[in-house]
Amino acid sequence: MRKHPKTSTEKPEIYSVNQARQRDGVSRREFAAVSSAIAAGSLVGASCSEPNSPKNEKRMEQENDCQRIVQYTHSDGVISTAISPDGTLIASGSYDAKIKLWRWPGGGLERILSEHENTPLSILFSPDGTLLVSGSHDSTIKIWGLPGGQLLKTLTANSYLVNSVAISPDGTLLASGSDNGEINLWRLPDGELLNTLRGHSKAVDSVAISSDGALLASGSKDGYIKLWRLPEGGFIKNIAEDSCHVSCVAISPDGKLLISGCGDADINDIKMWRLPEGELLKTLPGFNTDVFSIVFSPDNSLFASVYGDTVNLRRLPDGELIKSLTGHWGFVRSLAISQDGTLLVSGSVDKTVRLWSIPDGTPIGSLMDPACEETLNCYNPNYPDASCRCNTVSTTCTCDKVCTCDQICTSDSSSSCGGTYWYPN
Repeated sequence: MRKHPKTSTEKPEIYSVNQARQRDGVSRREFAAVSSAIAAGSLVGASCSEPNSPKNEKRMEQENDCQRIVQYTHSDGVISTAISPDGTLIASGSYDAKIKLWRWPGGGLERILSEHENTPLSILFSPDGTLLVSGSHDSTIKIWGLPGGQLLKTLTANSYLVNSVAISPDGTLLASGSDNGEINLWRLPDGELLNTLRGHSKAVDSVAISSDGALLASGSKDGYIKLWRLPEGGFIKNIAEDSCHVSCVAISPDGKLLISGCGDADINDIKMWRLPEGELLKTLPGFNTDVFSIVFSPDNSLFASVYGDTVNLRRLPDGELIKSLTGHWGFVRSLAISQDGTLLVSGSVDKTVRLWSIPDGTPIGSLMDPACEETLNCYNPNYPDASCRCNTVSTTCTCDKVCTCDQICTSDSSSSCGGTYWYPN
């Protein structure tokens, strides 16, 4: 290959093309130098192979060629997820203070909502799909119009963080749990504050409304689950949690079961309660961190729960483990299931949203924003389905999960990688 001189006084350079397992290959830096000479418009795949000499391996390490650029869903950890009632939109909220709307199927980025000043901890679509509601660490609740994503209203009841939001099945009532232990009831769509429920002594981390709209459950750091009567908000009863920080609560579609997640240094389990009595039915093992999210399938046949960086699918009503879904490499913070019961979405501190088919748990892929990318150096893990880019050419990397500094990429039109890229980058 020939590198054209940048000036009339510079001599052209000729690069030899080495053989690596019967495929023609050059190093990334050599490829970058001659990329302008390659004809545009033809994409070829790339497959991973080892360099054919120790000298090449040493050069790569010295020049730090063992890098690649990967794309994420957000520029920071994903903290909240939701799926629209018709299944055509997926929403993701992140520590980067942004909410992103994604088309489904396809996974294309539809728009970015940037009006929050801090993390949108909880996001939810209205039952008719015309609104998106988000509760944030900036102490506000925002109501967005869909499909355009315009900000319709900002609600503020106090100066405390909004940890969780829930909407009644008829779409007329919004409940929010705050860091000061209060639960606020708001009218939708105008956002008028109807009532403030007091009783928790610490932050309310989770609220859930039953499918008939008659019951509200709240979980708090004070170790209690409280049941409230809707729509007026009258207190019904306490359910004790042995002084465990209740990190999430969820009510089954048939209204007969409440499942709570615990998050303490010593206690990290899942409890199943009979409703409306509040009787403890079963305790399931958790992980060594908060059980951040629990969601039911619409047909009441299973529920999904967070287990560290894993998602567990469990059978109902007995809670037996069906399958563990692996792929994230950071704690999973949020789960959502589509109303047709075929799609599970998981958001993680690894900055990604992953999609799974249910009930079988087959991985579908990840949502990727080309604007959110990071250069990973040698020996850093490369999560499955990472979108790798080199020299401004994007594709999906199907090569090794970890860059080991002993590989180069070679051109191979029959590869399944689907585009031109170099690994290491």
